[in-house]
Order: sequence, then structure tokens, then C-alpha cells
Amino acid sequence: MTLSQLFNSISQNPWPATVYFLLLPLLAWLIGVIANGSRDVKFWSLIYAILVYAVCIPGIFAVTLDIYLFLFERQSIWQANVVLQFVPVISMAMTLMLIKSKIPFSQIPGFGKISGFLTLIAALIGTMWFFDRIHLVAFTYVPFSVILIGFVLTLLAIRFAWSRLF
Repeated sequence: MTLSQLFNSISQNPWPATVYFLLLPLLAWLIGVIANGSRDVKFWSLIYAILVYAVCIPGIFAVTLDIYLFLFERQSIWQANVVLQFVPVISMAMTLMLIKSKIPFSQIPGFGKISGFLTLIAALIGTMWFFDRIHLVAFTYVPFSVILIGFVLTLLAIRFAWSRLF
């Protein structure tokens, strides 16, 4: 199954995806109500971690898809698929705000890995967009592996600079 087939399938029957993304903020609110006053912070932080991953993986994918479609494919905003491109992002934002109001992200296991992954994706897309815009044409005798190593080192430098900045 290709991404196009998956997106067509979800577009033809959007209710399961919509219910999933509506359920996640509701679960975050409900867990916050249930966990209010509980002393078992480790247990609730694990529950929140599962919820964070359940909402952030599709949310980050939707953000990446949006950026790709709008910057590289030049898709019109009028052609955007609401269920695939906007609902996951809105659900992610609402769920993370609800979780943040109950527990600091530093107590959620693995949250730093998600933010690092998002930083890496942002750096990669920014670098790709930069090279797409400058229309660089070069004839070189440098092997492709050296260019690839330079690209990876650039990403590592961006990641290191970002970690120092924040």
C-alpha cells in the first residue's frame, strides 16, 4: 500500500481517523481529571508518554506533510485534506497543552527524543528548501559519499547548535 492509497482510503472513510484525533485530547483531559491529586507520578507520566507518542507521531507527520506539500509541491491551501493535514496538528496541539497543564514535559519519558526528532526534521526540511530555492547546479568530481557525509555533518551541527540554544 502506498501513501497515496492510504490517504485515498482515509479520505473515503474519514470517521475512524477523525474519532481517533478527537479522542486523544479527550483522553488527556480525562487522565488529568483522574490523576489530579495522585501521588503516583511515575505511573501517570508513563500514561502521558503513551498519549504523547500516540498524538505526536501522526501530528509530526502531518506537519512534515504540510510543509512538503506547501513548499515543494506548491499545493494550494484550498486543496488541503482537512482530516489528514489539519486535524492531527490541532489534536496534537490541544493534547500537548492539556498535558502541559498537568505535568511538566521533563517528567514525561522520551519527550526529549520527540523534540529532537522534530528539530532534525525541521533542519532537514529547511536545508532541502534552501537548496531547492538556490537552484544550484554543480559539476564536480567529488564523490557522492563525501557530499552525503557533509550533509549529515551539517545536520549534526544544526542539532548541536539547537541544543545549545535551548
